[in-house]
Amino acid sequence: QLVESGGGSVQAGGSLRLSCVASGHIKRRYCMGWFRQAPGKRREGVAVLNTNGREIYSDSVKGRFSISRDNANNVLYLQMNNLKPEDTAVYYCAADPPPCSGSFFTSKYIYWGQGTQVTVS
Repeated sequence: QLVESGGGSVQAGGSLRLSCVASGHIKRRYCMGWFRQAPGKRREGVAVLNTNGREIYSDSVKGRFSISRDNANNVLYLQMNNLKPEDTAVYYCAADPPPCSGSFFTSKYIYWGQGTQVTVS
């Protein structure tokens, strides 16, 4: 249902853009989010986009990351700029079914991608 791509290795200060293609019935009425999980740490919310277009960012990425959505093609993006070593993690996209308001509560997201590795050195 959700397939991420775009991860890779980059030096600190660099940029990457992650993509997540949603298939099936996951349409614009779903809230969509990006989460990440570093080794030995809990999965945490990075950026969320609700159905009204409201963007929510964690404090650690605010001003550096940008979430967007191509509704016509059902693709979710995460533009990551000025990457730092602490951004190293597996990044997941996820879908929260309606009714949704957009949150970082992982339990609300019922569809998850397989994850894509981002490594910043």
